[in-house]
Amino acid sequence: MNLVCRTRWHLSGLESLDYRHSYLITSNHQSWVDIMVLQYVLNRRIQPLKFFLKQELIWVPVIGLAWWTLGFPFMKRYSKAYLEKHPEKKGKDLATTRKTCAKFRHDSVGIFNFVEGTRFTEGKHAQQKSPFKYLLKPKAGGIAFVLDAMGEQLESIVNVTIHYPGGRPGYWDLLCGNVKDVVVHFQELKIPPQFIGRNYDQDGEYRLQFQGWINQLWLDKDALLEQMHREYPDK
Repeated sequence: MNLVCRTRWHLSGLESLDYRHSYLITSNHQSWVDIMVLQYVLNRRIQPLKFFLKQELIWVPVIGLAWWTLGFPFMKRYSKAYLEKHPEKKGKDLATTRKTCAKFRHDSVGIFNFVEGTRFTEGKHAQQKSPFKYLLKPKAGGIAFVLDAMGEQLESIVNVTIHYPGGRPGYWDLLCGNVKDVVVHFQELKIPPQFIGRNYDQDGEYRLQFQGWINQLWLDKDALLEQMHREYPDK
């Protein structure tokens, strides 16, 4: 990235992160470039990020093999229609999450999850009827299961907000050096103790509490993105 980019980085909130600690990191998701931005900015500040990936991505040439070799967790996602026909598959993807997190229990690690589950587009935003201006609806289950599996090991949650003043870039834009400005804010959050060691799938009261907490984070993130758009307007 240093060779191909002349990016101006506008960063805040990185001061307290420690390479020796384990973190759960989440971010808004706009582009494949998000992944490169996060790995680049957090390099040597915390452990290299490990993402939960769709199982189909293991077949991406070269990169899929690299992800598999580095121990990235692959998850099989089933559609609602498929689960209606095969109810025995319900919860299998989350069982994979639990099994993978158990491998990291005794080592420092950076576990990453895009809470929105997919990249933001205007079409997806309209289809969801999202209540947020710049975000899709958050999906709380993934990070709730990480907290269940290894919450006591995690130092904190790192809540990341990314804004591209030049508009959402594609991967080719990055390779061509066309990503001129990136604004990234990091917010370190202590994990509420009542969220550790709880079963998201079976505890309805906890599930509602956790969803409420995530929704509030997303409301705050949406407001922050509004502020970023004012301070660093689209070019």
